[in-house]
Amino acid sequence: MTRAALAWALAAVVAAVTGCGSGAHVEAGAGNRTIGKEVFTSKCGGCHTLADAGTQGQVGPNLDDAFRYVRDDTKEGQGFEESTIRDVVRGQISYPVENPPTGAQGMPAIDETLPECEAEGKPAGCVEDQDQTADDIATYVAAVAGLPVSGGGATGGGGTDGKSIFASAGCSGCHTLAAAGSSGNIGPNLDDAKPSVDLAIERVTNGKGQMPSFKDRLSKQQIQAVATFVADNAG
Repeated sequence: MTRAALAWALAAVVAAVTGCGSGAHVEAGAGNRTIGKEVFTSKCGGCHTLADAGTQGQVGPNLDDAFRYVRDDTKEGQGFEESTIRDVVRGQISYPVENPPTGAQGMPAIDETLPECEAEGKPAGCVEDQDQTADDIATYVAAVAGLPVSGGGATGGGGTDGKSIFASAGCSGCHTLAAAGSSGNIGPNLDDAKPSVDLAIERVTNGKGQMPSFKDRLSKQQIQAVATFVADNAG
């Protein structure tokens, strides 16, 4: 993370804590950390790096870098408690910085990141309870961001199930693909694009634009599996 991006992330932290009201507060015990990790990986991992989730998104701030600093209780850091970080993350989900001054990609509104299933058309990847899901994500991120990973991160392991890899690698956070139940809109809508296996392999392997390369995260067999899943199911 660049210094400018980190400064923006920390400014967003302060704004979230001081200006968002009750919608940014998560009561202790209100969120489910396990569910939060699953949702974060599928919906947020395409944009954010978080070691515990095994995600390496580069569109938004690196959450380990940002919250490692604010956890630090020395004179160099902020000394934030986990409860404060929880509220910070919750506030950013509900009240995202859509146009950051650094020129970085803004964060979509909550109705895009966590559309409710009661919304018109029951959008792909919708959630039953938007507020509860946001609490779950905030609880998970606050518990792990900036801390050493225990038990290893969710890097996709050695499995070669394409649908599972699509979710664990964070593809859902950036791409819409009905077969995966995802509605990300940062990258191309895969149902519309209908990429071939060869094109999907190329993009997953080498990345392009804001999409990172996954060749250091996924084996060739895993890349083949997720590319085949996308090509067989898109559209």
